Amino acid sequence: MHIQERINNKILSLSLAVKTTEELKQKGLKIVFTNGCFDILHLGHIDYLSKASQMGDFFVVALNTDASVKKLKGPKRPINHQTARAKLLASLFFVDAIVLFEEDTPIKLIEKIKPDVLVKGSDYKVEEIVGYDIVKSYGGDVTTIALLDGYSTTAIETKISESRK
Repeated sequence: MHIQERINNKILSLSLAVKTTEELKQKGLKIVFTNGCFDILHLGHIDYLSKASQMGDFFVVALNTDASVKKLKGPKRPINHQTARAKLLASLFFVDAIVLFEEDTPIKLIEKIKPDVLVKGSDYKVEEIVGYDIVKSYGGDVTTIALLDGYSTTAIETKISESRK
């Protein structure tokens, strides 16, 4: 299979993601789930995502659409459009599936996919992670991963802005 096709095949509709993860769970595989905007992919993202992927067998990344990013981050975001962000994430060998979502939170995806592990960065308290109650209700794990200091999209934006002065 051509590399571009392999990348594109990782970008799933919600219904295909649900079908795929249900089939994998029936085989005893553990589903890991995270979400974010991932506007400018940087070392902090790679560190976080690679660690999250090791918490199970199949790693799903829910990706905010452009409209969702704009609503959450402001009118100047996203910097990269959703197709570019999805393809960048899908090109990472340790990411198995990307699912786009329009809403402010991925709660609907979490309800339908029912991941075994829900993970976010350590800038969140575990009990405050969207979907915590749902995942805990069926015995799943909710956890955080320490973030790499000095790496954020905001820090990169600031550095670029300051370099132009």
